[in-house]
Amino acid sequence: MTRALTPHDIIVAGIALAAGLALALVLRVILRWLGVRAARTRWGGDDIIVDVLRTLAPWSAVAGGAGAAAAALPLTRQVGNIVSEVLTTVVILIATVTAARVVGGLARSLAQSRSSIAGSATIFVNITRVAVLAMGFLVVLETLGISIAPLLTALGVGGLAIALALKDTLANLFAGVHILVSKTVQPGDYIRLSSGEEGYVRDINWRNTVVEELSNNLVIVPNAKLAGTNMTNFTRPEQKLSVTVQVGVSYDSDLEHVERVTNEVVADVMKDVSGADPDHEPAVRFHTFGDSRIGFSVVLGVGEYSDKYRIKHEFIKRLHQRYRAEGIRIPSPARTVSLQQTPDPTIPHPRPPLDAAPDRVGTTG
Repeated sequence: MTRALTPHDIIVAGIALAAGLALALVLRVILRWLGVRAARTRWGGDDIIVDVLRTLAPWSAVAGGAGAAAAALPLTRQVGNIVSEVLTTVVILIATVTAARVVGGLARSLAQSRSSIAGSATIFVNITRVAVLAMGFLVVLETLGISIAPLLTALGVGGLAIALALKDTLANLFAGVHILVSKTVQPGDYIRLSSGEEGYVRDINWRNTVVEELSNNLVIVPNAKLAGTNMTNFTRPEQKLSVTVQVGVSYDSDLEHVERVTNEVVADVMKDVSGADPDHEPAVRFHTFGDSRIGFSVVLGVGEYSDKYRIKHEFIKRLHQRYRAEGIRIPSPARTVSLQQTPDPTIPHPRPPLDAAPDRVGTTG
């Protein structure tokens, strides 16, 4: 210490520290109130601003009070510098963590707005957070007087060894980035893999892609495997799709009447059933003279892939009911079986008795 510590110094330092704590509590209450008000507005920028200040402002007030308390004490130059560096480091770390959370939230919001879905691609969120934290760490080192040049040089030299050790992890990371940047698959898409798994893509993180099946089971697919496999995306380039239902009527049916009735049923289903495409034009196409029926296809419009089961279910119910009312018959498969009796090769043919006289041919003596 530069001089002896007096009670006055302790009182001033205590007042400064208490003032910092009191200011932090007041700021926390005010910012909580502002957060409630900001949540009611349409603009999302005020939410981000309040979120930043809610963490940064109270801790900065505490650090400022601690700094003022340290300045009131008769500390030596060396101790004062240490206290100043510690408080500055604390503020930088708090600001870095806050910035990482805010930037990660912005990245998630951007991914949601670009994808127009409720899911999130956490790979971008994680990358941005790591980048912000790394920059904050470097700033802290510079603040403490530690040169970061040797550290960067060491990372450059050891980068090859790290890349070899984390080959699979880096492959999945870059594959995930490639998938999202190329927009081959986005969270919320319904996909089917060549191995048979299908479902909604819920998340693409730094290592794997999470696919939720319609049975609510999760399928975890490594990003590198997803990027290198054959896949059908039922959401892109358009979410609406067509579903074909095969139907057959008897040969004695009036096909014009059948087509008209079927088109009416399709129009009703497209208008009444949730998930159907109301703008879909009914399409009935006859295509086969079958063994017992004339086959045709009915094309239905579906809003998204998972709706097709409900649409087909309702269409078949209504079509069957309407056909019965109109007298249109849907024949059951019929097959004629002809039975012909043949000798069983396992049953031996009858032989003549041993004492029977053989047939003789007359001779001349």
